[in-house]
Amino acid sequence: MPDESTLIFFDIPSKIGAWSPNTWKTRYSLNYKGITYKTVWVEYPDIEKTLKDHGIAAYTTQPDGKTPLYTLPAIYDPVTKTGLTESFAIAKYLDEKYPDRPILVPKGTEVLQKAHINATRARMEPIWQFMLPKTNWNLNERSEAYFRKTREEMEGQTMEEMYPKGEKRKEEWKKLEEGLGQVDKWYGKEDVLVMGGEDNKACFADFAFAGYVIWIRILFGKESEEWKDVSGWQDGRWGRMIQALEKYE
Repeated sequence: MPDESTLIFFDIPSKIGAWSPNTWKTRYSLNYKGITYKTVWVEYPDIEKTLKDHGIAAYTTQPDGKTPLYTLPAIYDPVTKTGLTESFAIAKYLDEKYPDRPILVPKGTEVLQKAHINATRARMEPIWQFMLPKTNWNLNERSEAYFRKTREEMEGQTMEEMYPKGEKRKEEWKKLEEGLGQVDKWYGKEDVLVMGGEDNKACFADFAFAGYVIWIRILFGKESEEWKDVSGWQDGRWGRMIQALEKYE
């Protein structure tokens, strides 16, 4: 049972449970290290106040480059009175605090892992036009209104206009397959995790990438044609990757 010393993990709720690719990176990390934590669900309009209340600084800024932007994931450790946001920073803190547990960012791998995270994200660029609307339609009412307003202002179109249809949908879905095909070439033949090798240990970069892949499974559903596509592409590598990490969900 959680007590007053239990680490707090802040996540964003929805009608279908944990969904955010960014918070999944930290959920995977906590479970991989076997850390006891409690999830506090925070609707989008409440994120800034919640983090400020816990003394957690914003990690980045709004597009104006000045205004702090408060985002999740975030954690608060009541033992050390430490609160922080941004999944990679959280992973490094967890390694420092729990060095006797499996390590997320082994010494000498930080640059490599960051490069892999940035490169995989870039190859998945076509996914956003599908996933932003799908996310919006699955959020709770207060978050849905906030998400719609902020994202539509950013993108200059409505969620319904953004979501690809007809021939465009086929073309954009094909681009996603091709992007993941490029990522596929970076792995050894039998590997599904970044470090590969016989022990096939996970690292943070695996969780960062898997966060985006599981996002597709969660929002479209396990039985959807879309998930059947993605999990079957590249000889089923991505389906096997999610399966290999299932014990950390």
